[in-house]
Amino acid sequence: MVVPQRRKPEATPVSISVDRSDPAAPVVGVGGDLAYATSAPLRAEVDRLLADRPAALVFDFGGLNFLDSTGLSVIVHAWREGQQIGTTIELRAVPRFLETILDMTGVTGLLDRPPVDGQPASGSAASA
Repeated sequence: MVVPQRRKPEATPVSISVDRSDPAAPVVGVGGDLAYATSAPLRAEVDRLLADRPAALVFDFGGLNFLDSTGLSVIVHAWREGQQIGTTIELRAVPRFLETILDMTGVTGLLDRPPVDGQPASGSAASA
C-alpha cells in the first residue's frame, strides 16, 4: 500500500524592514524564510540601499526562521557589491543555524574582510 505524502507548506513569506535613522548604516531587519521563493524583494532592497553608498549596511536576522542557498546568495551579493563601493556588511542577531551555514560555506571569512578601499571592518559578523 502506498501512503500519499503530505505536501510541504510553502515558504513563510519573508518580512523586511529598513531603519534609516542612521543614513551611514541602514539596518535591514529580515524575518521569516529567506529562500528561493522569497529572496527577490530583499535583494532588490539591498541594491536600493547600496545605491546610496552607505559606510555600512547592517542585516538584523533576529526574526529569521530559515535560509537556503538563494538566501545565502543575497548576503554574498551584498558583500560583493559592498566591496566595490567601500560599504562594510554587518550582521546582527544571527541565529545559530545561520552562524553554522556562514561558517561552513566560508562566508564568515568574506564578511570579516575590509572593503577594497581600505576602510576597516567594524565587527561584521556578530552573533546573537
